[in-house]
Amino acid sequence: MVQLRREHPSWGGRKIARRLADQGLGEVPAPSTVTNILHRHGLITPESSKASEHWCRFEHEQPNALWQIDFKGDFAMAAARCYPRTVLDDHSRFNLALRACPSVGTDSVRPHLEQVFARYGLPVRINTDNGAPWGAPRQPAHGLSELGVWLIRLGIRLSHSAPYHPQTNGKIERFHRSLNTEVLAGRSFADLGQAQAAFERWRGIYNHERPHDALDLLTPAKRYAISPRPYPRALAPIEYQQGDTSAVHAAGLEIPLTARR
Repeated sequence: MVQLRREHPSWGGRKIARRLADQGLGEVPAPSTVTNILHRHGLITPESSKASEHWCRFEHEQPNALWQIDFKGDFAMAAARCYPRTVLDDHSRFNLALRACPSVGTDSVRPHLEQVFARYGLPVRINTDNGAPWGAPRQPAHGLSELGVWLIRLGIRLSHSAPYHPQTNGKIERFHRSLNTEVLAGRSFADLGQAQAAFERWRGIYNHERPHDALDLLTPAKRYAISPRPYPRALAPIEYQQGDTSAVHAAGLEIPLTARR
């Protein structure tokens, strides 16, 4: 019990008791007993007790009904900055991607999302905040960025959190808090490769070993299933109704050849 707590300083009595049971140990003490033992060894502080308070959150009934995507706040490395990008399934809290990115630009994000879609399929909906590269604050008429248009053409519904309300993406905010506590706190990285290696190690623990309080102490991997919607390698051409094409011409615009049918 003490060893697990030292390996995972944010795990409380319930997680440790469940993990010991999952590992096949017999006569595992009750979570309250584990908590008392951790207190006795000075391994639980008042701050960590406060951080473990439970919140009730809505969740979708099926995997891939909603994914949450966001960047965690960036941090400095030896010679550059890292922008961690995370993708989380709302139903299972399964982490689909945790990427150490050099920037928040579309050129950095889209190739990584293509890898995620190829591996796990497409979600029904993706929720993001309103910042780059998800939103388009300079285009208030439609609010879509280039990345947003691509996601919609894939058949994914796109929604945005209300401004200044990060709790709309509450599960990913909670994930980022765990990432900060269990991986980033007190550590430094030389480059993106070193950060990514640390992310991958912890991602495996988070998805497959770490019992999750909000999942009745199941791991996210036990609640997740790959989407039945495959990632299309080529996008279908855009089709316009006749009235739409007339309106475009009237505006003095040119319809792309790929959109003409």
